[in-house]
Amino acid sequence: MTPAMIATLVVLLTSIVVFVSNKVPPALVALGVALALFLTNVVSFEQAIAGFGDPVVVYLAALFVVSEALDVSGVTAWAGQQLTRRVGEKRIAVVAAMMLLCAALTALISVNGAVAALIPVAVMLASRIGQPPAQILMPLAFAAHAGSMLTLLGTPINLMVSELAEEAGARPIGFFEFALVGLPLLAGTIAIVLLWGPRLLPTRAPEDAPPDLSRHALTLAEHHGLADRDTSITRNDGVTEIVIPPRSPFVGDHVFPGMMTDSGDLVVKAVQRSGRSMTSADLQAGDVLVLRGTWEALEARVAHPGIVAVDEPSRLRRFVVELGPRSYLAIGVMLAMCVCLALDLAPAAIVSLAAAGLLVLLRVLSVPQAQRAIHLPTLLIVAGMVPLSTAIRTSGLADVLADWLTVHLGSASPLLLQLSIVLVVVILGQFISNLATVLIVFPIALTVAATAEISPLPLLMGITVAGAAAFITPVATAANLMVAEPGAYRFGDYWKLGLPLLTLFVLVATFLVPLIWPFAPA
Repeated sequence: MTPAMIATLVVLLTSIVVFVSNKVPPALVALGVALALFLTNVVSFEQAIAGFGDPVVVYLAALFVVSEALDVSGVTAWAGQQLTRRVGEKRIAVVAAMMLLCAALTALISVNGAVAALIPVAVMLASRIGQPPAQILMPLAFAAHAGSMLTLLGTPINLMVSELAEEAGARPIGFFEFALVGLPLLAGTIAIVLLWGPRLLPTRAPEDAPPDLSRHALTLAEHHGLADRDTSITRNDGVTEIVIPPRSPFVGDHVFPGMMTDSGDLVVKAVQRSGRSMTSADLQAGDVLVLRGTWEALEARVAHPGIVAVDEPSRLRRFVVELGPRSYLAIGVMLAMCVCLALDLAPAAIVSLAAAGLLVLLRVLSVPQAQRAIHLPTLLIVAGMVPLSTAIRTSGLADVLADWLTVHLGSASPLLLQLSIVLVVVILGQFISNLATVLIVFPIALTVAATAEISPLPLLMGITVAGAAAFITPVATAANLMVAEPGAYRFGDYWKLGLPLLTLFVLVATFLVPLIWPFAPA
């Protein structure tokens, strides 16, 4: 092995150990990977920083904004209500419904797009059924991986493999032909998650997890002795609770329930002091008021430094279950984005970036909200791990593995060849993109197929299935990373549920695929 191969292998193994230890923030580990590869001369300076300009980083950043727009416009709350209305609030029904919905959406657009759109819905539903988000978000991402095998559009790999099969002298793979393995994979994935998920998934919640505010109006009405109509939340109007802090300019002001604020746009609904309702009062530090009015007026009022909002109106507004103008704009932009992605009208990064920019221009969400929606640590992890993918390919490490397979297994039994190729894809696919993995292994598969005089179709479809089995690490796919923060997952959480799913995918790729696409040349 050359020094570059050894250095790449050491960096790869070290990063795995540090990731699993959970002693260093994952984003810092990823940046350390890029720096180590540069300092050992495995990658050039341009290659080391290439990840920060990678289209996947732009794509993810824009998807975060699109996801936030669906949330702040009330689409998430509406979708969550519709789902719970149809399937109830039992954990099994909610998880299965979310997985099926995510798989179906993935089959039409992409893994990342489907997961980004459904993360806020999943977080809300988890809160409503009394479960931590960790119990739903990882199954959501894993269902997307299985859903990518339902149609030709499920992932770019499907399109590429279909084209590569035709170039190799076989036939192209049909649009719904992928579902012959995709449906068993999806059914098996859902079954494993429902049976073992509660035991294998963590039960921790993010430290900054938002409280469940879906019943906020009812809580306020009970706490302050108000009628339901006084605390109801609609598309246009809302209610919020504020506290008077020390040294507030409002200390000493006379207030009473039913009075209008000085601006005339808000009504005081209740006044409490030390847990006791007041018919009138001269405000003191610690007094609690319930204000009602338009969302815009509430948001403007709580921005005043002289009061403290118990719950931000912008957060409460997300639980409006009525679809309004902003909701329809968000849905329209998302659907347009999905169509463009499905028809491949432009690169995914450009499509998602245009959608995010349009949502801000249409005032579905503000610029500060868009900025807060972008999760920087996730982007840093993706950017930092791109050089490792480059190093595995350019150092010759992948070629060594390919040569070994060709020399030692070129004349082995077809099933052993299939299993060997599948295992190579599965192993590499946990640390580099599945698209890069397929590009690495594709020439190996063609060489092995030619040597063994078998059809390349089962090997290519085996590679496709194995490429979707990115379950063991959070860095395996962007979708895995996207659920890491809201699910409070650690590096070592993924393999527990991921290992039985990976086993399922390996078995399907090795034994079921050759039954559907035989080894015998056409």
